[in-house]
Amino acid sequence: MLELHNTLTGETEEFVPLEEGKVRFYSCGPTVYDYFHIGNARPFIVFDGLRRYLEFKGYDVEFTQNVTDLDDKIIDRAEEEGLEPAELAKKYADAYFQDLERLGIKEADYRPRVTEYVDEIIDHVSALVEEGYGYEVDGDVYFRVRKFENYGKLSGRSVDDLESGSRVEVNEKKEDPLDFALWKSSKPGEPSWESPWGQGRPGWHIECSVMAQGTLGETIDIHAGGQDLIFPHHENEIAQSEARTGKEFSRYWLHNGLLRFEGEKMSKSLGNFEYARDVLEDYDSETVRYFYFATHYRKPLNFSKKNLDDAASAVNKVYDFFEVVEGSGNPGKQGAPGTEEGREFQDYLGAADERFTEEMDKDFNTPGGLGVIFDLIKRANKFRDGGPEKDMFLLESAADKVRELSRPLGLFQGKGENQLEGLEEGLLELLLDVRGDLRKEEHWELADKIRSELKSMGIEIKDQDGGTNWRVKS
Repeated sequence: MLELHNTLTGETEEFVPLEEGKVRFYSCGPTVYDYFHIGNARPFIVFDGLRRYLEFKGYDVEFTQNVTDLDDKIIDRAEEEGLEPAELAKKYADAYFQDLERLGIKEADYRPRVTEYVDEIIDHVSALVEEGYGYEVDGDVYFRVRKFENYGKLSGRSVDDLESGSRVEVNEKKEDPLDFALWKSSKPGEPSWESPWGQGRPGWHIECSVMAQGTLGETIDIHAGGQDLIFPHHENEIAQSEARTGKEFSRYWLHNGLLRFEGEKMSKSLGNFEYARDVLEDYDSETVRYFYFATHYRKPLNFSKKNLDDAASAVNKVYDFFEVVEGSGNPGKQGAPGTEEGREFQDYLGAADERFTEEMDKDFNTPGGLGVIFDLIKRANKFRDGGPEKDMFLLESAADKVRELSRPLGLFQGKGENQLEGLEEGLLELLLDVRGDLRKEEHWELADKIRSELKSMGIEIKDQDGGTNWRVKS
């Protein structure tokens, strides 16, 4: 039974989707005014993993992740770079999708952009104005927070206790400091659309509501994002969505903990960040994914080279296991084990799925799931070292089980195989032979250069007694 921690209730609850067997899942995407940093990558990777795990459990998942391609930050950055806002947004949206692919993140079923939904946003805002939830002042439209009785139910904040502070926009035109913008009148030279209130553009919060409901329906199962979005963004999404439909907007709200850099939240405004694409120059995608999944998604996580190095070491241990199994010369799967030790090990493998799902079902407990995988590898290595020779074929089953259980996390799917073909593989083998000759003649500098260049191209080599193994990093 899958349980998820619902921010809306503050409880860990059994996950029961609105429609049996189907999950409507929305995860907040980026504002494309820059490359995303490694802290931004956490929700992208975490909720990619949850989506995969739901599919692993047999759910039909419809997954939406938006692209905010219209925002004050985009307008400001476009002016800095001497581009039109649309040009800048396209530049960084294209980079965003490239970096998602490099991180092994599955493409969303729907990838709506704000500029594609302006008409729908105008319709939504118009409906809120008609119902008295919205009001217009000088071309701007605001949401009456106090009119929505349940405002604060996600963040646990009382309207009476909220003050016009750092997260609440202060504007003398508003009836109440807590009211937030649904529609903004445009300044000269800014992107704008004709609306009942004059030329303007959408406010930030309304965009996600309309794109989520436009792709997944008025009530969705899961809405996810970082903890920093709980208030005011997600709180405002609930208010403006439910005020219009009278229906629950999202049944489960999931929020990941923030990535910290030397004890502080990683943030572009603070300047303490690393672009994800820069991190991927030094670490492969599986290392980055493992780095996140080794800590529970709701806990804070500290970014450091040591933590990434530890993740890389763990990933390499799994591929070392694959290489040992595949290079052992043991026959493939065959019949039933012929010894008591073999039967015990086979029973252990047969129960691995249940152990894995039992851990993962505890609020997407990826550290527990990884623990099951590494316990399996440890047990397999022990069996290899002391088990009966005639049952060594079970090690291949163990490797297959590791890959099967790792699939929902997007890990260890290289299968330990060399994923090059024909001429490419022949040239690589020739190059490794040349490198081997250089090592024999103690031309270490040139041999190391070959290793370094291959690594930069995504090919990892490992020198062992009797030869050199290689694999393509994922």
